[in-house]
Amino acid sequence: MTKPRVAFFDFASCEGCQIEFTNHGDAVILELLNHLDIVEFREAMTETTNEPIDIAFIEGSFTRESDRVRLQAIRSRAKTVIAYGACAVTGGINALKNHQDDFAEEVYGEAAYMPHLRSGTARPISAAIKVDHEVRGCPVSKEELLLVISNLLHGTTYAVPTFPVCAQCKRRETVCRYEEGDHCMGQVARAGCGAPCPADGIPCEACRGFVDDANLGALEKVLVERAGFSQRRAVAKSRMFTANLRS
Repeated sequence: MTKPRVAFFDFASCEGCQIEFTNHGDAVILELLNHLDIVEFREAMTETTNEPIDIAFIEGSFTRESDRVRLQAIRSRAKTVIAYGACAVTGGINALKNHQDDFAEEVYGEAAYMPHLRSGTARPISAAIKVDHEVRGCPVSKEELLLVISNLLHGTTYAVPTFPVCAQCKRRETVCRYEEGDHCMGQVARAGCGAPCPADGIPCEACRGFVDDANLGALEKVLVERAGFSQRRAVAKSRMFTANLRS
């Protein structure tokens, strides 16, 4: 039986999600190679291909029209496209610049308008091409990525959780960050990660985006009243990984 041909591509990102894939370790990756034919993966190999592929994993946000051309070329030769990581799914942290003026000069100074640094609005990959599946998070969960791959190989679809991170904290019996005098966005953040951050004493930053119909007004109120944030900081905090989902 022919193994599916898989390729990894990156756009505006830190490429941490690709690195997270390599963090599975030799045993898992070697087992995956029994089921997949990885034909392009810049973080782990020098080979590339222009041939048709079965599964394209795309990391990073869409920020330039030249990206659109490249994305369309990938889409035209891939049977299945998976946006993986916060940047690819929602625009991620990159999208914070969509709410700022003169961000280029502030970051790059006099070099801001060099051709290779010019970029526009940071958007999810789905703003340019059809995406078949999404794997959320910053970085993605290694375990969830394996679930998505397993489902694809077995002809089924992985269901992205739609309930909040708070539910997973309760299952783990994790003490709420607000009880520790901290802040958290788990009440509106989309679950699926297993809530490791609050369990380690770190507030949830909603790197997987928000649940459907999230009550952002209530989130801001809690951040102000329970965490002592100013209204401005509460709004800014809720944009950290979800700037494209907020005005």
